[in-house]
Amino acid sequence: MRVAINATFADQETTGSGQYLRQLLPAMAPLLGSDELVCVTPKPIGDVGSLADVPRRALGTPFDGIHRGLAKVWFEQIGFPSACGDAKADVAHVPYFGSPLRAPCPVVVTIHDVIPLRRREYANSPAVRAYMRLVSHTARQACLVLTDSQHSARDIRQLLGIAEGRLRVVPLAAGEAFRPQTESDWAPTVRELGIERPYLLYLGGFDRRKRVPELLRAFADAERALTDLDLVIAGRPPQNDTLLTPDPRRIVSELGLNHRVRFLGWVAEEAKPALYAGARALLFPSVYEGFGLPVLESLACGTPAVVTSGSSLEEVGGDGVLLTPPDDANALARAIIQISRDDTLRSEMSVAGLAHTRTFSWERTARATRDAYLAAREGGLGAPPTNRLAEP
Repeated sequence: MRVAINATFADQETTGSGQYLRQLLPAMAPLLGSDELVCVTPKPIGDVGSLADVPRRALGTPFDGIHRGLAKVWFEQIGFPSACGDAKADVAHVPYFGSPLRAPCPVVVTIHDVIPLRRREYANSPAVRAYMRLVSHTARQACLVLTDSQHSARDIRQLLGIAEGRLRVVPLAAGEAFRPQTESDWAPTVRELGIERPYLLYLGGFDRRKRVPELLRAFADAERALTDLDLVIAGRPPQNDTLLTPDPRRIVSELGLNHRVRFLGWVAEEAKPALYAGARALLFPSVYEGFGLPVLESLACGTPAVVTSGSSLEEVGGDGVLLTPPDDANALARAIIQISRDDTLRSEMSVAGLAHTRTFSWERTARATRDAYLAAREGGLGAPPTNRLAEP
């Protein structure tokens, strides 16, 4: 079996789709036997990390250097299917929400989330809405749809009308580097990052669903009870301060928290395990995640988390997370104080979280994904596609 993979995000390790590729394909390598994987990428492509040994083919488009959006669509809808034909692929895998309408072989698509369909503020332009209509339609033509969580599967069934037989939940996992560390292990990296006091951690993006402004306000309410703790925020802050991407630095200044909140900016992957392990707790109050990999990574390092209920984070975190209701800043502040001050609770959650993370592994993810390839090659279409179109 030869599988062609749309590796658009192979050189983008800071994106969820990029991390997915960089973990999935190496985990699949021992399972392949006589099977072959071929990555098809846009041209040019940067550092592909762990995928360096996977055969690759880079394609240009007529829109390169002219229009980034049109180049992406051309690659997805014309270039990649053509490359599948040239490679005589038995199956095509698109590991993000962007499968082709037509391809010379069965298509498996991984839809990590349907945020622009569920939260309309993310489909905030005619171009985005048109693109979402296109990929919603193409997803319905795919042989099989994979997704990361039961929560995302429910949304995909509801919003895209994908029949049960054509939808499979294949959870992600934390990488092997994410494991408990002693203080002597994590302290040098934490000091190199400039962190000098005990800390709570937020690591992630800054778009509206992440609720970083609410986190900062809750920390402001809790800080008097937590005089020994700072809040460390890791990730690139937004370039523009907008309603969709509020700049947390402005909010920190308005709250008078400059002396208690430290912004690290982008953090290298190799530093993340120590950053998680050294934290008192991870604070991750997002209201919508397809999976929520930072939560699982934190638990794998032995650090419990505070998360928002009603999303995939409940199934990802299990008993290693403290749940707070969405849009309740007071409850979030109380949870921050509780997890920071109650050593017994934190220890119990750490043990439970570590046990929970052992139910996830990239080997399991790779096996389930290869099973999907086999089913697609053998015509495992399940129920026929629906003709209903989602309206972003």
